[in-house]
Amino acid sequence: MWRISCLFLVLMFGGLVHSGPLTDPHPNITDQDLFWGADQYDFAVVLPAAGLECFWHFAHRGETFYLNFMVQWVTGVGHDRHLSLTVNAPSGLLVSTVDEATGQINFEAKETGFYQMCLSNFHNRFGVMQVFLSFGVYYDGFQDPANRQEEEKKKKEEVSKDLNNTLSVIEASSHKVENYVFHIFRFYSFGRMRKSADFFLLQSNSQYISWWSTALSLLIVTSGYLQLLFLKRLFITKTGTEEEKTRC
Repeated sequence: MWRISCLFLVLMFGGLVHSGPLTDPHPNITDQDLFWGADQYDFAVVLPAAGLECFWHFAHRGETFYLNFMVQWVTGVGHDRHLSLTVNAPSGLLVSTVDEATGQINFEAKETGFYQMCLSNFHNRFGVMQVFLSFGVYYDGFQDPANRQEEEKKKKEEVSKDLNNTLSVIEASSHKVENYVFHIFRFYSFGRMRKSADFFLLQSNSQYISWWSTALSLLIVTSGYLQLLFLKRLFITKTGTEEEKTRC
């Protein structure tokens, strides 16, 4: 009876231990399966005076990370169009830094994780700026390192068996076209950023010219009126009797 009670307690507590909460919702899926992809984003962000904004994007080791940015407009007193941008690796190391109004950053990811992009408007203590961003990652022919050698052997055997494999040619051609379309999208995004920046610059210059033209017109009219009033006062004559005239 005592042995049966001990066995029951062991089974009960053992079952409670093994039936605890599941900490890993996908124990059989690696980070490669969860995050692998070629994603790109483009949007505009407004930085306040002396403001700082940071964004994160996931990249695997071996992928190509790219970032395009352009300052569209700046408002405030003594504004400066320069933007300070830094990119940090998942380990915290500084990968790249730029201090310009427009620029591009491209590098091959050496680490797997989230890369940090920080935009700083410290040049403008009293000015607000709008920045257009386009960033993402792309890769070409990724394979799992554990299965890379086996797949290479299979490809060599297939090529040796049939050099005129139509499906392989179509697949390679479609993959090249996909890469070309992706790079065309990148250049189109950068051209759109430049076009929007030129539009905001022309709009600000138009407002600047309009205000100064109005101010100068008012200044010319006011100065002309004051000159006419001054000349008119020089020719004012007083009429009076002989008693009011000055005598020698």
